[in-house]
Amino acid sequence: MSSINFYSYTSIGLLVFAVACGNKNQQAAQGPPAVAVVTHKVNSSDAAYYDEYPAIVRALNEVELRAQVNGYITAMHFKEGEKVKKGQKLYSIDQQQSEAAYRQAIANLSVQETNLVRAQKDVERYRELEKQDAIAKQQVDYAEANYSSAQKLVEAAKATVRSVQTNVRYSTIIAPFDGTIGISLVRLGASVTPGQTLLNTISSDDPIAVDISVDQREIYKFTQLLMRKPSKGDSTFRLSFGSQVYSHPGTISVIDRAVDAQTGTIKMRISFPNPDHTLRAGMSGTLLVESSSTEKSVLIPFKSVTEQLGEFFVYVVDSAKVSQRKVLLGKQVNRNIIVKDGLKVGETIVTEGVQNLREGSAISVAPPASK
Repeated sequence: MSSINFYSYTSIGLLVFAVACGNKNQQAAQGPPAVAVVTHKVNSSDAAYYDEYPAIVRALNEVELRAQVNGYITAMHFKEGEKVKKGQKLYSIDQQQSEAAYRQAIANLSVQETNLVRAQKDVERYRELEKQDAIAKQQVDYAEANYSSAQKLVEAAKATVRSVQTNVRYSTIIAPFDGTIGISLVRLGASVTPGQTLLNTISSDDPIAVDISVDQREIYKFTQLLMRKPSKGDSTFRLSFGSQVYSHPGTISVIDRAVDAQTGTIKMRISFPNPDHTLRAGMSGTLLVESSSTEKSVLIPFKSVTEQLGEFFVYVVDSAKVSQRKVLLGKQVNRNIIVKDGLKVGETIVTEGVQNLREGSAISVAPPASK
């Protein structure tokens, strides 16, 4: 009786095991279950977007004011940070030494001019005596030499006067152009040295410039923009500071003469009106350059893109399965992104459920989630 029960139990166990293995083999033959995804048909449309470039605000005109004579600052004729006009007096440097040197130079010129008059009279008298053969030739030669020397001394004295006059003029620092003057680096009574002491800086601020560096491959695009005559209200060039966009559009004014061989970039300058003086030299921001392409762009939802080791991929649907495809991306436009290469209009890609996919995964298309 016990032997019969043993063999019966063994048979039943083998039967259950065989059934279980059969179910597993059947599931293996069927493959993993289909992944529920949401798909999107690739299309093209007009994509308005801006390319972004790091930018630095620069003054179109800027000059450092430096002392050209020795002395002490005796007066400041401006308010720091204010607008100044060309020719406006800004600093006065002690003129006592310069004026004393000027008076001395004038006196020396007067003496030399008197000597010249005397030498001229002597040579004229000796020439007449020579005609009458009443004077030695040597004395006439001496008189001619003295007269020539007196002329040269007068010219030297005049040059000294001009030089001293220049120093007197340099004792007053004036504005070379209309602009904004900064905070003074010297105060009243400060001693200044010619060519070394920096007094202040003046910069123009309307219009004002923005400098960027762009890849050499974009030279053609910017050259076309430089040659194009901007229309009224043209917003090709805008300037942003974080979330704030400057209210006035700019125009490209200068492309540098050469490409930097080390970086492969070239400098560009864009001019902006600055009537409210809100832009200041040295500010950093972002230059927005509107895309000038007339061709339609391939746009896909950004959430459909996956990244692997710095490369970007999408899952393309093919007969209820997916294959992974590498794509070259362009500018992001809101929730979409431009595809420069890798996809064609009319193909279908997965937009939701990509995290559960791999190459060759079977899919079941689900309706998009309600927003």
